Amino acid sequence: MKTLATLSILIFSIIFTSCDETKKVIDVAGSVQLTGSYTVSAINGKKLVNATNPTFTMSALDNSFRGTTGCNSVFGNYTIDLYTINFSDLAVSEKFCAEKEIMKTERDFLDALNNTGSYALDNGVLTFYSKTDRSVLLSAKKDEK
Repeated sequence: MKTLATLSILIFSIIFTSCDETKKVIDVAGSVQLTGSYTVSAINGKKLVNATNPTFTMSALDNSFRGTTGCNSVFGNYTIDLYTINFSDLAVSEKFCAEKEIMKTERDFLDALNNTGSYALDNGVLTFYSKTDRSVLLSAKKDEK
C-alpha cells in the first residue's frame, strides 16, 4: 500500500511539473511573439490621427516596455501569464506639453496600460483588453522591419 501511495505521488508530481513547464514555454513564446516596436492606432475605440501617436517597444529579453506617449517617455516592465499581461513599475517623464489633445492622449494611453489584463496579436495588430470587462482598451500596429 505504501508503494502504491508513493507511486501515485510520484506520478502526480511528474504531471504537475510538466504542466508548469508547458506553461513557462507558452509564456516565453508569447513574450517573444510580442517583441517589437508598435505605433498606437486607437485608444478606447477611438482612432488616433495625431502626428504624435504613442509608440512603444516590448522586449522578451528582459520583459521591458519602453515608449513615448506623444509628449513624455514611459518605461517599465511587463509580465505574461498565458494570455494575461500586466504592466508594472511604469515610470513617466514629467515634461508638460501645451497641446491639450496630446496630454489627453497621454493620459488615455497610460490609463489603458494600467487597466490592461489580456492581449491578442493578430496580423500585426496588438490589442490590449480590460481586466474587468474585456473591452478593447488599445490597438497598436507592429512596425515592420
